[in-house]
Amino acid sequence: MNLQWFRVPRDIVFGSGTLEYLKQVQGNKAFICTGKNSMQANGVLDRAIGYLKEAGIESLVFNGVEGDPSLETVQRGAEIMKEFAPNLIIGIGGCSAIDAAKAMWVLYEYPGKTFYDIKAPFSIPELRKRAKFIAIPSTSGTGTEVTCVAVITEADGIKHPLASYEITPDIAILDPEICVSMPPHVTADTGVDALSHSFEAYVSTMANDYTDLLVLKSIKNIFQWLPKAYQNGQDINARTKMHISQNFAGMAFSNAILGIDHSLSHKISTKAGTTHGRCNTILMPAVIQYNSKVAGERYAQIGQYLGLSGSSEQELINALVTAIRQLNASLGIQPTLQSLGMPEDVFLSNVEQLAEAALGDPCTGTNPRKPTVAGLVAVYKAAYYGTDVTI
Repeated sequence: MNLQWFRVPRDIVFGSGTLEYLKQVQGNKAFICTGKNSMQANGVLDRAIGYLKEAGIESLVFNGVEGDPSLETVQRGAEIMKEFAPNLIIGIGGCSAIDAAKAMWVLYEYPGKTFYDIKAPFSIPELRKRAKFIAIPSTSGTGTEVTCVAVITEADGIKHPLASYEITPDIAILDPEICVSMPPHVTADTGVDALSHSFEAYVSTMANDYTDLLVLKSIKNIFQWLPKAYQNGQDINARTKMHISQNFAGMAFSNAILGIDHSLSHKISTKAGTTHGRCNTILMPAVIQYNSKVAGERYAQIGQYLGLSGSSEQELINALVTAIRQLNASLGIQPTLQSLGMPEDVFLSNVEQLAEAALGDPCTGTNPRKPTVAGLVAVYKAAYYGTDVTI
């Protein structure tokens, strides 16, 4: 039996003003996990607390989650959560806040476990014995509000993706009004992150008809609407399209999983001094060239769906690589890892070790081409220097 599945949250509430849905949720104590100050500054946090109060729900706010949520922050939040004993956990803000809240949730429900007990893919035991989870994203990128993934960063700067369908939120609230205050560079970085999710899900060894449908719609929408959201953050139509498109990408990769673009990015983005999404999209042309040796037909299908010119599979792949590079340029994204400012000697002295670490990343297992350390080094070097992958 060839068993496949498609798992998503119970409820996805979407559209302008849907933050108010919090007035309808059931519970009596809500632990709210958020970032440093953006949700407070734009009034979203106060509105959320107010809606919960109308529902008779007491709130406790844990703020200050970093851009790359640290293990230390997760452990500290879990201890506070244990004292408060909520039956609702709400992650609100960027992906870091929601990812951190997911990890805290596991340690809250299983106080005897450590992060290292749950780090192996799909090793998290059954949740929801103490609390349910609501995710409210303020960025249009990671899709974490509908995924089985949370990325946590250890003290050495290496990112570790937790993966388990147990940490898929129960409710996702997609209110594009929350995204209006996103700065252009955040709009760009998170938007291309969603694009990388769709590309990887489409060529994944676990891709299926359900994920394909979501991926293709997501890719076309992102190419159309991300530049508009980047150019005019007040364009609520562009914000709405992007918020839904990244959600489609999230549902797709949560079921099809990802590939080496994310594996490579997980290991180098912090060292390169850039965001996860920006690193993903700089790596993507080289990843496509590397994977096209076995997944060329799938990449060509994306090119055809986007209406790119090309009369052969290779021409469509080349056009797709060019389209990604052009999109990146239109969003002010650097063309190479080198142009981010990572010194060449630092890159060369670390590249093989980074490739070895990426080979063991959980995302590597569903990559369409079985990689080698030498292959991953070649991808890193192509992305660093802006050259083509030929192996």
